[in-house]
Amino acid sequence: MDGNDRQTDAGAVSETAPEMPDAPATQPPQDPAPDFDEGLFEEVASLIDDGRTYAEAEIAFQKTRAKLAGRSVGVAALAVAVALILLHIAFLALAVGLVIALAPLVTIWGAIGIVVGGLLLLVGLLGWTAMKRAKVLSALFSEAEDQ
Repeated sequence: MDGNDRQTDAGAVSETAPEMPDAPATQPPQDPAPDFDEGLFEEVASLIDDGRTYAEAEIAFQKTRAKLAGRSVGVAALAVAVALILLHIAFLALAVGLVIALAPLVTIWGAIGIVVGGLLLLVGLLGWTAMKRAKVLSALFSEAEDQ
């Protein structure tokens, strides 16, 4: 035996001997891993599962909403197209009506010339207004780019 650990004459333990911890007999041996609450893990897992379920439901809702919006856009585009066709027919009817109404006052060729001339004048006026607005719009964007 080592002289540092025990005394030989009295058989007593020396002061340098390692001491044993006083553990109560009723306490189970401790786990080397930290003590975590299993309920907390279950709550976090449930929270993650609820988040995943919410995300899936939100994606399904947005897909349904996009389909409905797509159908609505299609119906609206169709309605606009039909409205423009009907407007075109109405303008044609107006032009024909003006030609018929003016024919007794001037010859048929004079009535056609007046109606076509008036329509061309209207087209020119609308084109000139559009060009003027386009120049204003172009000036607004060119000033923004210079700054």
